[in-house]
Amino acid sequence: MLLFSAVRSVKATNIFTRPVDDGRQFVVYSMSIEASQDLAMILPLPARTPAKEDDVEFINLKEYPHIFSDLRSGFPMKKTKDGRALTENPVASSASALKVVEVGDFEASFVPTVKDFSRLDERFRLPPDAWNKLPQYKSYSFAVFKLKPGAMTIHPMAFSFPRRERNSLFFPTVHIHDGKVHPKADFDHILYCQPSETQRPTLTGWEESFSHAKTFTDVSKSKGIIDGEQHCYKREMHGRLPNKDTVLAIEL
Repeated sequence: MLLFSAVRSVKATNIFTRPVDDGRQFVVYSMSIEASQDLAMILPLPARTPAKEDDVEFINLKEYPHIFSDLRSGFPMKKTKDGRALTENPVASSASALKVVEVGDFEASFVPTVKDFSRLDERFRLPPDAWNKLPQYKSYSFAVFKLKPGAMTIHPMAFSFPRRERNSLFFPTVHIHDGKVHPKADFDHILYCQPSETQRPTLTGWEESFSHAKTFTDVSKSKGIIDGEQHCYKREMHGRLPNKDTVLAIEL
């Protein structure tokens, strides 16, 4: 996650991903945030190249704000030694301008390449030298969500994109909250994924749900994002960790 504005705090981040047979990948993202001014949340995406402006499909999940609470309910609650449940991560240019889409309570844009940031509303552009510090994203595309100031829990932001590597799932977990790239960052993340039966993940460090997703989520409200006939997997990331995106290998 990249946040290039005045951010007081970011916590309780939840990310869900699922591969689609046509080579796309669903991403659902939610967090709790406090900011003093309008800002943009920028998610880097290893999209198929050459990327086109209509490659990303934004999905409105405003009517399913508790999708991550439901996903969490599919896994046993961890307990302390005295039997109490632990507190879990809560739900928390001359070129034409880029298209802006209303998605629930926020606006979203797809930026096909780094050079296309010049076509974005100037309030949400990156510092001119930002990409010199982020060479790994030189060939990436970006989903940009425009958020309002204040303290809030963002309702789930969702979209699908055509992924470049069909044998992996991508989680945008890098942190840049102050305009600087730090080698380590404070994580408060829960990652979820749902590979198909023929695309099993490398499961080291991932917990499997106790049943199929249809037993603990509202599949119809997910607008096709959740596969009710498959199990889900969960991985928690907390504390001071290497500041990078998370890539999960899957078998085709």
